[in-house]
Amino acid sequence: MDIAAYDPLNETPYQILDAQGKVILDHWEQSLSDSELIEAFKNMLFVRQFDTMAISYQRQGRMYTYPPNLGQEALSVASGSVLQKTDWMVPSVREMGAWYMKGVSLKELFLYYRGHEIAQRFEQANRIMPITVPIASQIPHAAGVGYGIKFHGEKAVVLTFIGDGGTSEGDFHEALNFAAVWKVPLITVIQNNHYAISLPVHKQTASKTLAAKSLSYGMPGIRVDGNDYIAMHEVLSGSIDYARQGNGPVLIEALTYRRGAHTTSDDPKKYRTQEEEQEWEPKDPVNRLRSFLVHKNIWNPDEEAELIEGYRKEIDTQFLEAEQYPPHSLDDVFAYMFSELPPELEAQKQEYQDYLNATAQEPQK
Repeated sequence: MDIAAYDPLNETPYQILDAQGKVILDHWEQSLSDSELIEAFKNMLFVRQFDTMAISYQRQGRMYTYPPNLGQEALSVASGSVLQKTDWMVPSVREMGAWYMKGVSLKELFLYYRGHEIAQRFEQANRIMPITVPIASQIPHAAGVGYGIKFHGEKAVVLTFIGDGGTSEGDFHEALNFAAVWKVPLITVIQNNHYAISLPVHKQTASKTLAAKSLSYGMPGIRVDGNDYIAMHEVLSGSIDYARQGNGPVLIEALTYRRGAHTTSDDPKKYRTQEEEQEWEPKDPVNRLRSFLVHKNIWNPDEEAELIEGYRKEIDTQFLEAEQYPPHSLDDVFAYMFSELPPELEAQKQEYQDYLNATAQEPQK
């Protein structure tokens, strides 16, 4: 698709499937094979099982705070599926499907949410940065990675993510401005899930769309239905082709809905209505793609129960491995900021080691 031809001010998102999984776009030709679509659905189903079980582990006190992904599976799985091995990903916090597609293991994700710094080495995932919790701080890093790609003459791209709330941060604007001026191969996906924790998007910006912010920087922008896997895949593919050819960055606003809490420390009932949640439920991305596959007679929903059972066993096995991982070492607190530890941090480390040694020698009461 010609990504530069779209008007970022258009409030109607690019969409192929309606909520019932039926094609609504005139003269549309399927670009993904049936087998690719089935695989995409299985990945989305897998991500949903991971999400459900991760919340359960957290509620059992076996894992720390976790950001649910429920309702955003199409966006993340499509994002991970369009990248080549040589492409970079600079994550935010709610793209579990993209991380999984990029090669991050479930064990590493569970270790991360159990507080192990070593988890973010992502040993089997090529060219992915650590998960980024501070709002929008990853966007300048992504622009810098994009500049490095261009400087070295690589045919790679960098894909990064931000929430609708993050578009109000200075880091977002500065990074997009530099990316456009330098014409770096950066694809920025705004996950517009309608809430920045409790603040609705209409209180976040007066812009008609978030994609419209692309106009300020001279780059293409497009608004897409982020719950429509096929539309999301086409927009991402078109954007990556555009950037890979040396045309510069692209801004994508993906309309979706966070059906769960912001994190497991949050209660969305405090700031949104049950009626609103019920309005979005039929637009669920997993159900939508399932319906499309059923309409094409290439998927039997009766097969899902056995599939899900296998997924849950695999997820539980990976979690138990993470749970049985050795305790944190003192080195983990200091090892990941500097290649050589500054003297003041070396002193702090030694001071705390002395404290641990003294504590260990105290008689048990």
